[in-house]
Amino acid sequence: MENRTARLTLLVDPTKKQIFEEICALRDITSSQVIRQMIREYVQQHGTPEQIARMPAHK
Repeated sequence: MENRTARLTLLVDPTKKQIFEEICALRDITSSQVIRQMIREYVQQHGTPEQIARMPAHK
């Protein structure tokens, strides 16, 4: 499988973004890392077995 990334752009309320980034900083983790983890968890919870099987191994 290719080892490439894709950009995901989303709009969020500025206050929520600021709070989210503050919490991430307190946990010494980037906002991108948190969002990638959320996506992995969402796919695990809601994906079909075939979709889950296509997910790359967690690094």
